[in-house]
Amino acid sequence: MNDTATYYATGKRKTAIAKVRLLPGTGKFSINRQSPEDYFRRETLVRMVKEPLGVTDNLGRYDVISDVSGGGIAGQAGALSHGIARALVKANESLRVPLKAAGLLTRDPRKKERKKPGQPGARKKYQYSKR
Repeated sequence: MNDTATYYATGKRKTAIAKVRLLPGTGKFSINRQSPEDYFRRETLVRMVKEPLGVTDNLGRYDVISDVSGGGIAGQAGALSHGIARALVKANESLRVPLKAAGLLTRDPRKKERKKPGQPGARKKYQYSKR
């Protein structure tokens, strides 16, 4: 780990994209120039964002600066978690094993399914009438 290095990574989830900068520091978070508690307002989402640092015991060792856009807040939290995990691997390749075991390096491929013609939604069908 280099003391002055900055590690960049991009995380994605649904339609949300998080651009993450990881700097050696004291554990400060800046998400769109706000703290995680102010930006996400849900403890479960804040915990999800900090999970990659917790799994690798790096909670107070890095400052995280990120710009998040697209999607909703849950998708943004997932994208940010993915981006932090990828940046940690760039910082220290030996962290890949615990992050992969926790499932934090896998990009969640689920997206909203498109609406199909002749149906009211993606899967829902109009009521069948025999006569």
